[in-house]
Amino acid sequence: MAKRIARRKHRDQQHEQANVHPLFPGNGGWSPLDSDNRDFKYVKNIRAMSPLQQHLIDAMDERSVVLALGPAGTGKTYIAIAKAVEALEQNRVGRILLSRPAVEAGESLGFLPGDLQDKLAPYLRPLYDALTERLGTKRLKSLLAEGVIEIAPVAYMRGRTLNNCFVVIDEAQNCTYGQLKMLLTRLGWRSTMVLTGDPDQSDLLSGLSGLGDIADRLERVEEISVVRLGDADIVRHPLVASMLTVL
Repeated sequence: MAKRIARRKHRDQQHEQANVHPLFPGNGGWSPLDSDNRDFKYVKNIRAMSPLQQHLIDAMDERSVVLALGPAGTGKTYIAIAKAVEALEQNRVGRILLSRPAVEAGESLGFLPGDLQDKLAPYLRPLYDALTERLGTKRLKSLLAEGVIEIAPVAYMRGRTLNNCFVVIDEAQNCTYGQLKMLLTRLGWRSTMVLTGDPDQSDLLSGLSGLGDIADRLERVEEISVVRLGDADIVRHPLVASMLTVL
């Protein structure tokens, strides 16, 4: 009788261990890559949902510097990261660098625990999401560990020269004119740089965002493509387009 009870307890413990997952996997710290164990990967090439999106895709193939401006939901960031992954897989570039300003959207997060990577993780999460969809969690972890993919805040870009690299500057509307000028001059040989953002949705104080001014100036340069997406290019829930027309 005692042996039967012991076997039952052992079996129940194994069942619980198989179905209970730790809240904080890995070394105990939170990481965007460990937030979901499901592995997604889209192997198909992206397909434009509007003529302007196709123009943006073509511009990334033909130009070294591209500015993608438009409201939320127009696919600016996703298309840029998808083209970066495509260029890496076709050996047209040796690495991918993604950068995003660490600016809070209207509320203060206060003190964030952990090391530098832990503190920056909430700001860089949208980039991890897009990369995970294109590469899958396991491969993304491997490429990050090897340094083939680098995700860094804008503040860490000064003084660098980015050769043989696909660079994506996301949420560029939260950069000042000086920051954007610094970022654009990081471009090196055999590299592509894409800036994405919505000049109408800056989280900086009024007049500080430099994206609109930079876009107007660079539009005069023939070798640079400035693509201005609109409400008709939004591919999110139909209500998003309706809300943006009245907000």
